[in-house]
Amino acid sequence: MNLPESFAAFSFFLICHIMLSGNAVAHEVSIYVTNKCPFPIWPATAPNTGHPVIADGGFSLPSGQTRCIRAPWTWSGRLWARTGCNFDSNWKHACETGDCDGRLACNGAIGLPPATLVEISLEPDVQKPSFYDVSLVDGYNLPVFVSTKPIAPSCSIGGCSKNLNTLCPYELQVLNDYLEVVACKSACLAFNLDNFCCRNEYGTPEKCKASLYSKVFKDACPFYFSYAFDNPPPLKKCNSKEFMITFCPSKWGDEHMPI
Repeated sequence: MNLPESFAAFSFFLICHIMLSGNAVAHEVSIYVTNKCPFPIWPATAPNTGHPVIADGGFSLPSGQTRCIRAPWTWSGRLWARTGCNFDSNWKHACETGDCDGRLACNGAIGLPPATLVEISLEPDVQKPSFYDVSLVDGYNLPVFVSTKPIAPSCSIGGCSKNLNTLCPYELQVLNDYLEVVACKSACLAFNLDNFCCRNEYGTPEKCKASLYSKVFKDACPFYFSYAFDNPPPLKKCNSKEFMITFCPSKWGDEHMPI
Protein backbone atom coordinates (compact mmCIF):
# COMPACT_ATOMS: atom_id res chain seq x y z
CA MET A 1 0.00 0.00 0.00
CA ASN A 2 1.38 3.40 -0.96
CA LEU A 3 1.64 5.99 1.79
CA PRO A 4 0.30 9.49 1.13
CA GLU A 5 3.11 11.75 -0.06
CA SER A 6 2.85 14.13 2.91
CA PHE A 7 2.98 11.26 5.44
CA ALA A 8 5.91 9.63 3.65
CA ALA A 9 7.82 12.93 3.67
CA PHE A 10 7.08 13.44 7.37
CA SER A 11 8.27 9.90 8.16
CA PHE A 12 11.51 10.49 6.28
CA PHE A 13 12.30 13.71 8.15
CA LEU A 14 11.42 12.06 11.49
CA ILE A 15 13.72 9.10 10.83
CA CYS A 16 16.52 11.38 9.73
CA HIS A 17 16.06 13.54 12.85
CA ILE A 18 16.27 10.51 15.10
CA MET A 19 19.42 9.33 13.33
CA LEU A 20 21.04 12.74 13.84
CA SER A 21 19.97 13.30 17.46
CA GLY A 22 22.76 11.31 19.13
CA ASN A 23 25.84 12.84 20.73
CA ALA A 24 28.03 11.35 17.98
CA VAL A 25 26.56 13.79 15.47
CA ALA A 26 25.86 16.68 17.83
CA HIS A 27 28.23 18.89 15.89
CA GLU A 28 26.90 18.11 12.42
CA VAL A 29 24.36 19.78 10.15
CA SER A 30 21.60 17.91 8.29
CA ILE A 31 21.11 18.70 4.60
CA TYR A 32 17.97 17.29 2.97
CA VAL A 33 18.49 16.96 -0.78
CA THR A 34 15.25 16.49 -2.75
CA ASN A 35 14.68 15.74 -6.42
CA LYS A 36 11.42 17.18 -7.75
CA CYS A 37 12.60 16.98 -11.36
CA PRO A 38 10.62 14.65 -13.65
CA PHE A 39 13.78 12.58 -14.16
CA PRO A 40 16.59 11.15 -12.02
CA ILE A 41 19.53 13.30 -10.98
CA TRP A 42 22.90 12.55 -9.40
CA PRO A 43 23.71 15.17 -6.73
CA ALA A 44 27.39 15.74 -6.03
CA THR A 45 29.43 17.55 -3.40
CA ALA A 46 32.94 18.99 -3.41
CA PRO A 47 34.62 20.45 -0.29
CA ASN A 48 36.69 23.57 -0.24
CA THR A 49 40.39 23.11 0.56
CA GLY A 50 40.93 21.67 4.02
CA HIS A 51 37.40 20.29 4.43
CA PRO A 52 36.29 16.64 4.27
CA VAL A 53 34.27 14.94 1.55
CA ILE A 54 30.61 14.45 2.51
CA ALA A 55 28.13 11.89 1.12
CA ASP A 56 31.02 10.21 -0.76
CA GLY A 57 30.99 13.21 -3.07
CA GLY A 58 28.01 11.97 -5.07
CA PHE A 59 24.99 9.67 -5.22
CA SER A 60 21.90 8.88 -7.29
CA LEU A 61 18.51 10.38 -6.47
CA PRO A 62 15.37 9.21 -8.32
CA SER A 63 12.55 11.62 -9.12
CA GLY A 64 10.43 12.39 -6.05
CA GLN A 65 13.03 11.12 -3.57
CA THR A 66 14.91 12.83 -0.72
CA ARG A 67 18.25 11.95 0.84
CA CYS A 68 19.56 13.29 4.11
CA ILE A 69 23.30 13.95 4.19
CA ARG A 70 25.44 15.22 7.06
CA ALA A 71 28.17 17.83 7.13
CA PRO A 72 30.42 19.04 9.97
CA TRP A 73 29.53 22.41 11.44
CA THR A 74 32.74 23.77 10.01
CA TRP A 75 32.11 22.46 6.49
CA SER A 76 32.54 24.65 3.44
CA GLY A 77 32.00 23.59 -0.15
CA ARG A 78 29.58 23.23 -3.04
CA LEU A 79 26.73 20.99 -4.12
CA TRP A 80 25.26 20.53 -7.60
CA ALA A 81 23.14 18.07 -9.58
CA ARG A 82 24.36 15.97 -12.49
CA THR A 83 21.94 15.00 -15.23
CA GLY A 84 21.75 12.41 -18.00
CA CYS A 85 24.22 10.02 -16.36
CA ASN A 86 25.16 6.52 -17.46
CA PHE A 87 27.94 5.07 -15.34
CA ASP A 88 28.02 1.83 -17.35
CA SER A 89 29.04 3.60 -20.54
CA ASN A 90 32.82 3.49 -19.84
CA TRP A 91 33.04 7.02 -21.25
CA LYS A 92 35.23 9.55 -19.46
CA HIS A 93 32.16 11.80 -19.16
CA ALA A 94 29.33 9.66 -17.81
CA CYS A 95 26.92 12.59 -17.33
CA GLU A 96 25.54 15.16 -19.76
CA THR A 97 26.00 17.92 -17.16
CA GLY A 98 28.06 18.33 -13.98
CA ASP A 99 30.22 15.26 -14.63
CA CYS A 100 33.19 14.47 -12.36
CA ASP A 101 35.56 12.23 -14.35
CA GLY A 102 32.81 9.70 -15.06
CA ARG A 103 32.44 8.67 -11.40
CA LEU A 104 29.30 8.26 -9.31
CA ALA A 105 31.11 9.21 -6.11
CA CYS A 106 33.08 12.34 -7.01
CA ASN A 107 35.14 11.98 -3.81
CA GLY A 108 36.13 15.64 -3.79
CA ALA A 109 36.44 16.22 -7.54
CA ILE A 110 34.80 19.38 -8.89
CA GLY A 111 32.10 18.88 -11.49
CA LEU A 112 32.50 19.91 -15.10
CA PRO A 113 30.70 23.23 -15.71
CA PRO A 114 28.20 24.47 -16.58
CA ALA A 115 26.09 23.45 -13.58
CA THR A 116 24.01 25.38 -11.08
CA LEU A 117 26.08 25.55 -7.86
CA VAL A 118 24.89 25.72 -4.26
CA GLU A 119 27.75 27.22 -2.25
CA ILE A 120 27.74 26.73 1.52
CA SER A 121 29.96 27.88 4.40
CA LEU A 122 28.78 26.53 7.75
CA GLU A 123 29.53 28.35 10.99
CA PRO A 124 30.39 26.23 14.07
CA ASP A 125 29.26 28.95 16.52
CA VAL A 126 25.49 28.55 16.92
CA GLN A 127 25.25 32.26 17.68
CA LYS A 128 26.60 33.15 14.23
CA PRO A 129 25.00 32.60 10.80
CA SER A 130 26.05 30.21 8.08
CA PHE A 131 26.47 31.64 4.58
CA TYR A 132 25.04 30.18 1.38
CA ASP A 133 24.13 31.18 -2.16
CA VAL A 134 23.34 29.77 -5.59
CA SER A 135 25.78 30.64 -8.35
CA LEU A 136 25.46 30.71 -12.14
CA VAL A 137 28.92 32.24 -12.53
CA ASP A 138 30.00 29.15 -14.51
CA GLY A 139 26.55 28.44 -15.96
CA TYR A 140 23.23 26.70 -15.36
CA ASN A 141 21.71 23.26 -15.72
CA LEU A 142 18.79 23.04 -13.22
CA PRO A 143 16.79 25.35 -10.94
CA VAL A 144 17.24 24.83 -7.20
CA PHE A 145 15.57 26.03 -4.00
CA VAL A 146 17.63 26.42 -0.79
CA SER A 147 16.37 27.16 2.71
CA THR A 148 16.68 26.41 6.36
CA LYS A 149 14.32 23.83 7.82
CA PRO A 150 11.68 24.82 8.76
CA ILE A 151 11.34 27.12 5.76
CA ALA A 152 11.79 30.80 6.57
CA PRO A 153 11.22 33.37 3.78
CA SER A 154 14.18 35.46 4.93
CA CYS A 155 16.44 32.40 4.75
CA SER A 156 15.20 31.03 1.42
CA ILE A 157 16.69 31.20 -2.07
CA GLY A 158 13.91 30.74 -4.63
CA GLY A 159 14.09 28.75 -7.82
CA CYS A 160 13.76 30.22 -11.31
CA SER A 161 10.77 31.91 -12.89
CA LYS A 162 11.77 30.53 -16.31
CA ASN A 163 13.60 27.50 -17.63
CA LEU A 164 16.90 29.07 -18.58
CA ASN A 165 17.81 26.22 -20.93
CA THR A 166 14.94 27.22 -23.23
CA LEU A 167 16.17 30.84 -23.28
CA CYS A 168 19.89 30.16 -23.57
CA PRO A 169 21.59 32.08 -26.40
CA TYR A 170 22.88 29.80 -29.13
CA GLU A 171 26.54 30.53 -28.40
CA LEU A 172 26.13 29.48 -24.75
CA GLN A 173 24.15 26.28 -25.31
CA VAL A 174 25.32 22.82 -24.26
CA LEU A 175 23.67 20.07 -26.32
CA ASN A 176 23.38 16.36 -25.64
CA ASP A 177 23.56 13.60 -28.26
CA TYR A 178 19.91 14.23 -29.13
CA LEU A 179 20.63 17.94 -29.81
CA GLU A 180 18.62 18.98 -26.73
CA VAL A 181 19.81 21.97 -24.68
CA VAL A 182 20.80 20.47 -21.31
CA ALA A 183 22.80 23.38 -19.89
CA CYS A 184 23.70 27.01 -20.50
CA LYS A 185 27.27 28.28 -20.21
CA SER A 186 28.08 31.60 -18.63
CA ALA A 187 29.74 34.18 -20.87
CA CYS A 188 32.94 33.73 -18.87
CA LEU A 189 32.97 29.98 -19.46
CA ALA A 190 32.03 30.32 -23.13
CA PHE A 191 34.39 33.14 -24.17
CA ASN A 192 37.07 33.25 -21.41
CA LEU A 193 37.36 37.05 -21.63
CA ASP A 194 38.42 39.27 -18.74
CA ASN A 195 35.38 41.54 -18.94
CA PHE A 196 33.01 38.57 -18.61
CA CYS A 197 35.15 36.77 -16.00
CA CYS A 198 35.74 39.87 -13.79
CA ARG A 199 39.51 39.41 -13.68
CA ASN A 200 42.70 41.40 -14.28
CA GLU A 201 41.76 45.00 -15.13
CA TYR A 202 38.08 44.06 -14.67
CA GLY A 203 38.69 42.48 -11.25
CA THR A 204 36.68 44.98 -9.21
CA PRO A 205 32.95 45.69 -8.85
CA GLU A 206 33.51 49.13 -10.35
CA LYS A 207 35.08 47.73 -13.53
CA CYS A 208 33.09 44.50 -14.00
CA LYS A 209 29.43 45.11 -14.74
CA ALA A 210 26.47 43.00 -15.79
CA SER A 211 26.48 41.96 -19.44
CA LEU A 212 23.65 41.17 -21.83
CA TYR A 213 24.36 37.49 -21.13
CA SER A 214 24.30 37.79 -17.33
CA LYS A 215 21.06 39.78 -17.61
CA VAL A 216 19.45 36.80 -19.37
CA PHE A 217 20.49 34.66 -16.38
CA LYS A 218 19.24 37.25 -13.89
CA ASP A 219 15.89 37.61 -15.60
CA ALA A 220 15.26 33.85 -15.44
CA CYS A 221 16.79 33.25 -11.99
CA PRO A 222 16.69 36.53 -10.03
CA PHE A 223 17.74 34.95 -6.72
CA TYR A 224 21.10 33.62 -7.95
CA PHE A 225 24.52 35.11 -8.64
CA SER A 226 24.44 35.85 -12.39
CA TYR A 227 28.10 36.98 -12.52
CA ALA A 228 30.96 37.39 -10.04
CA PHE A 229 30.12 40.91 -8.80
CA ASP A 230 26.34 40.63 -8.92
CA ASN A 231 24.89 43.48 -6.87
CA PRO A 232 23.30 43.38 -4.41
CA PRO A 233 25.00 40.06 -3.60
CA PRO A 234 22.28 37.36 -3.38
CA LEU A 235 23.91 35.83 -0.30
CA LYS A 236 21.94 34.39 2.63
CA LYS A 237 23.15 34.52 6.23
CA CYS A 238 21.08 32.32 8.55
CA ASN A 239 21.67 30.10 11.55
CA SER A 240 20.34 26.54 11.40
CA LYS A 241 21.25 22.92 12.02
CA GLU A 242 19.06 21.78 9.11
CA PHE A 243 18.99 22.91 5.49
CA MET A 244 16.87 21.97 2.48
CA ILE A 245 18.15 21.80 -1.10
CA THR A 246 15.47 21.02 -3.69
CA PHE A 247 16.18 20.63 -7.39
CA CYS A 248 13.34 21.58 -9.76
CA PRO A 249 11.27 23.05 -6.90
CA SER A 250 7.49 22.80 -7.26
CA LYS A 251 6.52 22.84 -10.92
CA TRP A 252 9.34 22.85 -13.47
CA GLY A 253 10.63 26.39 -13.68
CA ASP A 254 8.47 27.75 -10.85
CA GLU A 255 10.19 30.34 -8.69
CA HIS A 256 8.61 29.20 -5.43
CA MET A 257 8.61 26.01 -3.43
CA PRO A 258 5.38 24.91 -1.73
CA ILE A 259 5.48 24.63 2.06
